[in-house]
Amino acid sequence: MTTPRDLMITALDVAPSPPPVAGELSLALAGAELIDLLAAEAIRLEGDRIVPGHRPAIADRLLEQAADSLAREAPYEQVADWLWRRGRGLAAAYLAALETEGQLTRQRRRGLPFRTGRTVLVDSPDRRLAGDRWTSNEPVLAALATAVGIRDQGTGEAASTPDDAVETVLVAVNEALLELEAVRQRRSIEQAAFDNIWRGY
Repeated sequence: MTTPRDLMITALDVAPSPPPVAGELSLALAGAELIDLLAAEAIRLEGDRIVPGHRPAIADRLLEQAADSLAREAPYEQVADWLWRRGRGLAAAYLAALETEGQLTRQRRRGLPFRTGRTVLVDSPDRRLAGDRWTSNEPVLAALATAVGIRDQGTGEAASTPDDAVETVLVAVNEALLELEAVRQRRSIEQAAFDNIWRGY
C-alpha cells in the first residue's frame, strides 16, 4: 500500500458529506506521492526543489508513473509546480485504479436492477490496512486528511511529522489548497459580476 492509495481509500471510507472536491484531493494525492518517493529515497529536496535520487523498483503503477515524470535535469522542479502538474486529474486516476483492481463496487438500487448507485469500497486487505493507518492517527495521513477536510483539525493528536522534507511537502500542499480556493472565489465573483451585467444591473 502507498500513502496516496491510503488517502484515496480513506476519502471514500470516512469522508464527511459532501466528500472532498476532486481538485483538492488531487493536490493532496500528488503530495502523498512525493512523500512516498522521499521515503523510498527516489527523491530528495534541496530547498523546495525535487532532486531525483536512485530509481528503486516500485510495485505501484501510479507511483511508478510519478517517479517517471520527475524532472531529471537542473533546474529541478519546485514542489508547488509538481503538485499542480502531477495533481491534474489524479483523484480520477486513483479512483479508476481502485475500480480496475476490484476495490470498489457500485451499489445497486432496489427496484432498479439496471441502475447503479454510488461507488463504495469492498471489504479488502487494502481497506483494512488503510483503516489501521487511519485509526492509529499516523501523522502523514492525518495531516493530508486534515488538509482536504476529511479529518477535523481538533481530532486526536497526531505525532509530529518525521523530517523537514515531509514538512515542506505538507506545507506546499496546504498552500496549494489555499491558492485553489482563492482562484475559485475569484472566478465566482467574476462570474457573478458578468451575470449582473447581462441582467442589466
